[in-house]
Formats: sequence, structure tokens, C-alpha cells
Amino acid sequence: MSTLQNKVQLIGHVGQTPEIKNLENGNKMARFSLATNEAYTNAKGERVEQTYWHNIVAWGKTAELIENYVDKGKQIAIEGKLVNRSYETEKGERRFITEISINEIMFFSKN
Repeated sequence: MSTLQNKVQLIGHVGQTPEIKNLENGNKMARFSLATNEAYTNAKGERVEQTYWHNIVAWGKTAELIENYVDKGKQIAIEGKLVNRSYETEKGERRFITEISINEIMFFSKN
């Protein structure tokens, strides 16, 4: 049952060209957003479509794959875990962010 703890799987479209960073230790990091969509019928019988945006981060070999094969609009599947972190802005304000740190990626389309 431990393999089910903190596991996220999504299929969606990449929101913008991934930001790639080369770290001092030689590793790569990739960061981008992923859009997933949901459609349902509301109480009035109207079809409603909703888009959810997810912050994605990848490291190492997965980041290299993203650098070489992922671009804005591409449909992908990802698997990873939720990560909460905080940082301080230049003005000294504390900010909190939730990201999905991925360890697997699958490509669906060529666009």
C-alpha cells in the first residue's frame, strides 16, 4: 500500500515551453505548467468545461527528456508526487507553492 502514498498521475497539455536550468552539480531541472480539462453538465443542463493548471518540475534524466521532446501544446502523461515548498521574494515576503515532482513521462502526440 505504500506505493499509493502521494502518487499523482495526469494526462494533459503543456502550457508553455519548459524552462530548463543547468544546475551547478551538472544535473538539469525542468519546470512547466500542465493543463488538464474536465467537462460536466451543471444543474441547468448546460455543459461546462473547466481547465486546471498544475505546476510541474522534473530533475536529471527526466528533465533532459523534457528539454529534447516537450514543447508548448504537446500532450503528455506524467507520474510523480505532490511537493509543497516555500521561498522568500526579493521583498522578504514568504510564498508557498505546490508542485508535482515527476519521475516518469510518456508522450502521446507529435504536436
